[in-house]
Amino acid sequence: EVQLVESGGGLVQPGGSLRLSCAASGFTFSNYAMTWVHQAPGKGLEWVSQISPGGTIRSYADFVKGRFTISRDNAKNTLYLQMNSLKPDDTAVYYCARGPRSNYDGRGQGTQVTVSS
Repeated sequence: EVQLVESGGGLVQPGGSLRLSCAASGFTFSNYAMTWVHQAPGKGLEWVSQISPGGTIRSYADFVKGRFTISRDNAKNTLYLQMNSLKPDDTAVYYCARGPRSNYDGRGQGTQVTVSS
């Protein structure tokens, strides 16, 4: 059974930083691309970033480029999202998912990120 458990969210002031983690189990983590998506209040799911199985290829939505960094530790079966220069528009529930942007599944329960002064 695929299990993805996100953590690291919270309340942060504009300009602040957070590091999200996603602990994966139930599948061979190192074989899969991984994806972060978010869902802002009243909106649908929106793709944020993805990383290749080996971690060498990363891509980002335009609205996070230069501010967010996706990474992974295959030895620890963990995916990360370093979020810097946070803006109120980044407020959302963040989910990790197994697979690339075009075909992901196994979304976790999410972690709330709130950016507010």
